[in-house]
Amino acid sequence: MPKKDKRYSDVTRCEHCGNRAPMEIASSYAQLQTKENETTGESCEAGYIYDLLECPSCSKITLRRYFWRDDMEPPEVVFSTLYPTSPKFPLGLPDAIQKAYEAALNVRPIDANAYGVLIRRLLEMVCEDRAAKGHSLNEKLGDLASRQEIPTKLVAVATKLRHFGNVAAHAGLGELTTEEIPILDDLTCAILEYVYSAPHLVDQADKRLQALKSKSGKKKKGA
Repeated sequence: MPKKDKRYSDVTRCEHCGNRAPMEIASSYAQLQTKENETTGESCEAGYIYDLLECPSCSKITLRRYFWRDDMEPPEVVFSTLYPTSPKFPLGLPDAIQKAYEAALNVRPIDANAYGVLIRRLLEMVCEDRAAKGHSLNEKLGDLASRQEIPTKLVAVATKLRHFGNVAAHAGLGELTTEEIPILDDLTCAILEYVYSAPHLVDQADKRLQALKSKSGKKKKGA
């Protein structure tokens, strides 16, 4: 039985490992139906096509989908990745903080220790962004708590992140594994959401309420 020629996608980002490269299309499934053009009477096939792509770097699978119709040209095709989905970032992050967080997430599937180091660096950047005072990261976190930038209970969360970062950075203290990654994820999100997302949402709500009040006032004047 002759082997089928391998097919490859265009350059695509793997959301598992962050690598960008053409991926082998391991399998395809088409949900096409024959439809008739009411104007011309001609029939064509149209529907969604699903591809399983294999990353050449980590060998993990990506599932994508696109709509296809017989009269379409390849440049008209729009691909959407169904699995794995891109990470969602907490709302309201400053550009530098988001960039640092993205860098950490890029190494997350590759090296747990590198992820731990970059998350610790992210924590230091948060302290710097909030103008925390102190010589050590521990002192800066305490300063943020004393100024109610973060609640005292959240300092314990940040301290655990700091400890994980220390383990990741120093071989003599051991090493992080994939089992610790979900813990790092949750601790990091807890801090970023409290420091940035909550104030952002409050600000957005205030602006919306002001807009509604302004709109209501204009209606009353015009009545």
